Amino acid sequence: MVMKCISLCFVALALFGSFCDAQWGELYKPSPPIQKPATPPVRQKPATPPVRQKPAAPPVRQKPAAPPVRQKPSKQVPHEPQQSKQTFEKPLTWVYPEDPKPQPVPEVPFELRHPVPAATVAVECREKDAHVEVKKDLFGTGQLINPADLTLGTCGAVAEDTAAQVLIFEAELHDCGSLLMMTEDSLVYTFTLNYNPQPLGGAPVVRTSKAAVIVECYYPRKHNVSSLPLDPLWIPFSAVKIAEEFLYFTLKLMTDDWQYERPVYQYFLGDIINIEATVKQYFHVPLRVYVDNCVATLTPDVNSNPRYAFIENHGCLIDARVTGSDSKFMVRTAENKLGFQLEAFRFQGAESGLLYITCHLKATSTASAIDSEHRACSYINGWKEASGVDAACGSCDSGGFGSHGTSSGGSTGTWGAGGGSTLANPGRKIRDVKGITESEVFEWEGDVTLGPIPIEEKLA
Repeated sequence: MVMKCISLCFVALALFGSFCDAQWGELYKPSPPIQKPATPPVRQKPATPPVRQKPAAPPVRQKPAAPPVRQKPSKQVPHEPQQSKQTFEKPLTWVYPEDPKPQPVPEVPFELRHPVPAATVAVECREKDAHVEVKKDLFGTGQLINPADLTLGTCGAVAEDTAAQVLIFEAELHDCGSLLMMTEDSLVYTFTLNYNPQPLGGAPVVRTSKAAVIVECYYPRKHNVSSLPLDPLWIPFSAVKIAEEFLYFTLKLMTDDWQYERPVYQYFLGDIINIEATVKQYFHVPLRVYVDNCVATLTPDVNSNPRYAFIENHGCLIDARVTGSDSKFMVRTAENKLGFQLEAFRFQGAESGLLYITCHLKATSTASAIDSEHRACSYINGWKEASGVDAACGSCDSGGFGSHGTSSGGSTGTWGAGGGSTLANPGRKIRDVKGITESEVFEWEGDVTLGPIPIEEKLA
């Protein structure tokens, strides 16, 4: 019986030890990747059968398993984000606007009209004197000359036929600076018909050139005869005119019907030059263009001398007012275009017949009103505005023009947003306009130059 109890005690101790080993193994279980081989269990010696029953010995405490080795964290590879194409319920219809394309140059049915000699001088050689008649339209251009500018030698006109527009000269054969030359068969009396134009209305411009017409009377040494009319002779000059385009604003030379750009830039004194100012619309709101002022010079420098401001005081074309020419603004056919006519001229005493014309252009919204700073006024028996708003021209005569042909007001000051007369991007500024709901109105400005300009003379 005692032996049986001792055996049960040993079995209980073995079970208890196994249970403790299992508990410690769960608490200090090593990581799966790195495991040390398990230590083989200690073989227990067989229990010696006790002779007598002794109290059970305390269980032997096993050492805890070594702590697990910490593994290095594995480096995670970043996953690329998944992209998907976004779709719309309705297809997009908006596209970027295309860049403006240059318009093709059309073939213009144009033929340059060359001047022809004009029969404007007639001579009657009388027994004692020479009778000379000269049309006031000396060059056949429609431009009437000033009688004071024409002399026969040193003598002026003695009469004028106002109905026929004819000047009459009479000079005795030995007077008025005549020259006598004798040939084998004839006596020749020579007179010189001198035309020396003076500036028009105080402006430094003339629309005709100096001319000298030789008038000769032949008398046979045996009896008298009358000579036939003689044609004047002089040497014409020429030059070239080119239109250039800068950014939003352009100036073009147009044909007589204003349908095409003029393919030939040659002009003659007395011709009418058709010029069209344009502002490019592109993607802007509708714009209205104005020619604020224009200055003619011999060089591209707008501040050089001599200079003639034929448009000034914010859109007043004063050339007709000063010189009596036919220069004028045309009636508007489109808001972004403005045409005007300028009668060809050149500077008095200048050896070069070349001209440069520099104009300061403005553009405002078509919703802006036409006023004293935005107008196109011509002098045609009074001031007339191109759009019919004649009241806007009331201050055109207050500009003080015509003193020495130099422009007054804004034409001699700073132009454009950048100042001076440099050709740059059009400036943009804000002006206050009374009576308009919007207190700020935008306008664009820019300078455009035409030149050099060639003008030849017409033969009389």
